[in-house]
Amino acid sequence: MDAQVVVDIMQDSFQVALFLALPALLAALTVGVLVSVFQSVTSIQEQTLVFVPKMLAVMLVLIASFSWMLHMVIGFTRRLLESIPQYLQ
Repeated sequence: MDAQVVVDIMQDSFQVALFLALPALLAALTVGVLVSVFQSVTSIQEQTLVFVPKMLAVMLVLIASFSWMLHMVIGFTRRLLESIPQYLQ
C-alpha cells in the first residue's frame, strides 16, 4: 500500500464526515443566530433560551436527512471494502 493511498482514504473519510455533520451544524448555527437576534431585539438575556430550539432543530434535521446520511455512509463503506484487493497488491 502506497502512502498516497492512505492519504486518499483519509481525505475521502474526512469529506464524508464533513458532509454528514454539515446539515446538523448549519441548523444549529441558523437557529442560534435567530434566537440571538430575538434576544437582542427583546432584551431577554436568558442563556438557556437558545438550547431547546437549537436541540429541536438539530433533531428535526437529523430525522429528515437520516436516509441520505445512511446512503452516504453505506456508499463510502462499500467503496472502501471493494477496493481492499487493490490495496493489497
